[in-house]
Amino acid sequence: DFSVVATLYQEQVQIVTCNPDIKTVADLAGKTVSVGAANSGVYFNAVDVLSAYDLTLDDITPVYQSFADSADSLKDDKIDAAFIVAGAPTTAITDLSTTKTAYLVSMDDEHVEKLIEASPYYAKATIPADVYGLESDTVGAVVLASNYIGEDAIYGFTKSLFDGASDNAEAHAKYSELSLEEASSVKGVPYHPGAAKYYEEQGITV
Repeated sequence: DFSVVATLYQEQVQIVTCNPDIKTVADLAGKTVSVGAANSGVYFNAVDVLSAYDLTLDDITPVYQSFADSADSLKDDKIDAAFIVAGAPTTAITDLSTTKTAYLVSMDDEHVEKLIEASPYYAKATIPADVYGLESDTVGAVVLASNYIGEDAIYGFTKSLFDGASDNAEAHAKYSELSLEEASSVKGVPYHPGAAKYYEEQGITV
């Protein structure tokens, strides 16, 4: 009962720790790890990434916290690591870095490939060193709409999103990452007729 409106920008699956001995996902075994709110997108990202290393939630002590609560727990040494899924730089991580030394846990090529093979909606990306990071996998933020919402409403939303992107870039940095090519790149789920109408006006068939 849903369809795609647009892919917006890349979000990184960031695994954050203040323990320099945690260098790989395998090192999370036996550790207390925040995996996001129960049944959230972050939770399922964590399950996917752990499974690439043949780990499950039973191999860690999972804690179900928001980004901000995870950062606070890392500051207070209540957890060993946290999954945070958002576009880098992420405020929760930069704020944490002002009080403690934070590290990102990277994934090697072998396990990234294993993850992508099992879950092809991921792609490999690198967070530049000047942001704060190491290698991480990434998944795009996608807008979905109920099929019960009318074509005119979704057309208007899509048009305002992209026609106004340049004007809103100063309000939020992620606006500068929006592109029609990326927005129209989803293959596995149909696009909403209202979104498809807008893309067609731009010469793009979805």
